[in-house]
Amino acid sequence: MKKIISGSMLVLFCLATVATPVFAKDNWHKLSVKEAINSDLGKEKLNSDIKFYMKGQKHPKVKKKFGEYKANKRTNGFGKSAQQACGRAFVSALMAFQDRAVREGGNAVIDIYTITKDKKFESAEEYSCIKGGFTTNVALKGTVVTIAK
Repeated sequence: MKKIISGSMLVLFCLATVATPVFAKDNWHKLSVKEAINSDLGKEKLNSDIKFYMKGQKHPKVKKKFGEYKANKRTNGFGKSAQQACGRAFVSALMAFQDRAVREGGNAVIDIYTITKDKKFESAEEYSCIKGGFTTNVALKGTVVTIAK
């Protein structure tokens, strides 16, 4: 009888331990754009020929607009700090913008802002991110353009 009770308690403990992160609350974070872009990942993955300007940042004169686009990126946040996981998702979203700019013939993405879970966040220096138990999400909108060099 003791073995059955001990075994049952062990199973319940394991289930509780595994299930807890699934129900973890989504936490909103506001983090530095500059830190993410200048991170090792940002330096490795972002093409310096494509410029990024957050909403409110000054940028050179726009020669041609190609349209507004959305980049919604998720990454595994399990076991990572908010800064690590959010930074990865943010850089991934910028990479999607970078690919779009190249495809459209642009050289910049301007007026970038966060639009995660339909909550708009505009800042020249920060982006917002949601980090849950397993998944981290950054959604951005921005306008692909050609700017004067």
